[in-house]
Amino acid sequence: MIKLQGSIPALVTPLRGGALDLEALQRLIAFQLEGGTHGLVACGTTGESPTLSDAEHARVIAAAVEAAGRTIVIAGCGAASTEHAIKLAKQAKAAGAGASLVVTPYYNRPSQAGLFAHFKAIAEAVDLPMLLYNVPARTSVDLLPETVAKLSRVANIVGVKDASRDLGRVAQHANECADGFILISGEDDTAVGFNAMGGQGCISVTANVAPRLCADLQNACLAGDYARARAINLTLAALHKAMFVEPSPAAPKYALSLLDICDAEVRAPLLPLSEAAQPVVRAAMSQAGLL
Repeated sequence: MIKLQGSIPALVTPLRGGALDLEALQRLIAFQLEGGTHGLVACGTTGESPTLSDAEHARVIAAAVEAAGRTIVIAGCGAASTEHAIKLAKQAKAAGAGASLVVTPYYNRPSQAGLFAHFKAIAEAVDLPMLLYNVPARTSVDLLPETVAKLSRVANIVGVKDASRDLGRVAQHANECADGFILISGEDDTAVGFNAMGGQGCISVTANVAPRLCADLQNACLAGDYARARAINLTLAALHKAMFVEPSPAAPKYALSLLDICDAEVRAPLLPLSEAAQPVVRAAMSQAGLL
């Protein structure tokens, strides 16, 4: 079974003049690898996946795979349509991704039976390890633990990224899912608690900007050194919050622009970080020793 753990940044998708900036993506991935990142997510929510064309989606994943070397690239392949999600997963596999990350279908709000059928259809159509992704605050649908448990026994479905913010679900998933099912947090600010409850890592927004600190935090958790993990998390606490001071990824892209890694540009309907919010991000970066 595929091994996914530790600090896994949900990479921003660098843009310049409205187009993909793949040179900046290479810089970003080099920055991550130097910081000890354990894996990479390309074309996730933080990568502005809803605004990418299918051709751009494939280009970003292929570029990430090339730059990542032996580090696994997990491709965001979520869509409101099952057919579209299958298409994205097929092209992600063709581009060399090591796994897919598939969010619950948004807006149409399927039932639990519909969610099970959706994920099962993708897993059966594409021979690529899949992480389920549950983020009710964004999708308006909640993938319940009993449905996750059923899906954990479907071939190719290897784990879940849980951003429900319900830490009680970690133990429930661990108890009810198939042996070896991977539990990954989708929330930076609760990641230490998530790991203490039985999780193996975090798909992180903050790690875009602070890869070394996030990797050190996750390594401490994996070693069972929660005193060190808590101490690192205190250093990062303001940055976790600042990354969402305005709709993401405006803040992480602004922060990366301060580090000369990529432009702060985002795609409509998102807006670049406002001048009023910029001091919040700079102060949090300074507190974390990044500026």
